Amino acid sequence: MTDNAMINEILLITLTSAFIRASSDNCPVMECWFVQEKPGRGGFSAPVTQEKSLMYIRTNSDDASITQSSPPADIDPSRVYYVTDPAASFCHVPLHPPEGSVQKPQCEINPFLPQPSMVRWAASLTESGQSPIHLQADWFSVAAQGLDGQLVMSSIMRAPSGSKEPQVILSISSRTAAVRSRLGEQVMLDCGFWVDPSSPLTGSGFSVEWRYQFRGEGRLVLAYDGKNDWLADTTETGTALDFSALHETGNASLILEEAQVRHSGTYICTVYLPNLLAQVALDLEVVEPPSLSIFPSPLPLIVPGQAVSVQCEASGFVPLSLELGWEFVGADGQSRSLGQGSMSGHKQASDGTYSQSSRLELDSARLGLGRGGEVTCVVKHTGGTRKAKVTLNVIGVSAPSIEDSMVMVAVALGLYGLIKVFSWTFSSTVSSNGDTKDKKEK
Repeated sequence: MTDNAMINEILLITLTSAFIRASSDNCPVMECWFVQEKPGRGGFSAPVTQEKSLMYIRTNSDDASITQSSPPADIDPSRVYYVTDPAASFCHVPLHPPEGSVQKPQCEINPFLPQPSMVRWAASLTESGQSPIHLQADWFSVAAQGLDGQLVMSSIMRAPSGSKEPQVILSISSRTAAVRSRLGEQVMLDCGFWVDPSSPLTGSGFSVEWRYQFRGEGRLVLAYDGKNDWLADTTETGTALDFSALHETGNASLILEEAQVRHSGTYICTVYLPNLLAQVALDLEVVEPPSLSIFPSPLPLIVPGQAVSVQCEASGFVPLSLELGWEFVGADGQSRSLGQGSMSGHKQASDGTYSQSSRLELDSARLGLGRGGEVTCVVKHTGGTRKAKVTLNVIGVSAPSIEDSMVMVAVALGLYGLIKVFSWTFSSTVSSNGDTKDKKEK
């Protein structure tokens, strides 16, 4: 790239950033990709096109200020949209990148084709079989994810044919794009939706569906026909919706009464309106740290050259990944690694949790364990680090430690002092008796 080209590119980026910041004080200008299949090519592997796109957001359709600026030169004017979002769904803080931030929210726009849903719990929404006149328009779906995954949302927008001023008709969002839970805890997977009150679809009914997916497999968790107040039968247990909040505020959050290993995976919240649907995906990870046990405990006393086997078992943990190792702290306070020992394979319990163990041969002579010390089993896991300790005592060590030598010296000095005292006392007594005897003889 030449210097002039580089300068022009930097200038273009600067002008674009300044233009975006100045466009609105309350709602962001969403930088998106407009993605669609190339015309005339169908099939499973149909190629797609990606074009840079911008969405200027306003909450009031009477606000014409956002339509008075020219878009950046590197964006096709046909891919600039002036969106009316009465619920301010696109104005959440996670969709506002800090000024100068390299990270930006993710956003994708796709053409959308309204059509009746075939699932049983949404079939009643289009049972008349008629195609309403308001469907004759340009429709778009927008999927967005906020900074650091704090928000995921999806919206369906309608624009008069040929217009670049769509209005949000249906919006669905979640503030819990990624959830982590311990085993046995109650979990709430957040999902809420909003329908434009001015739309003819308002009051026509809705349906809510929750599905689970993990490693290519899926199952229906919960399905509710809000028009007929009917809950579909599923094989899933321990789930619930707050139906009052669902009808009053659009709160479609799923409650799992007790998190289990089988609950880890992706959950898809889908909201159906007549001929429309929008959905968001959430990830749930159930994490349980291991419980540790060392045996035998306490360890038997050993003599130099003798070996003792110790085993550490980590149990009840999930997910599978785990690091296990041994550490030794001697009588001198120095710590060192003893490696991971001989590892067993994983075992899975009936509740889906795992266990794994390590066996270590403690040879006092080979490992240089001296007079013994503290043996620690250390396990590192997604749920946290866990430690278990046991004391090793080595008796009859031939070479005394520095501390022992100091004590022996002190004891020797003490004994020497006592001997001297007794010696002096005995000598004085003998001398005194001798003098007395001499006096009597005289």
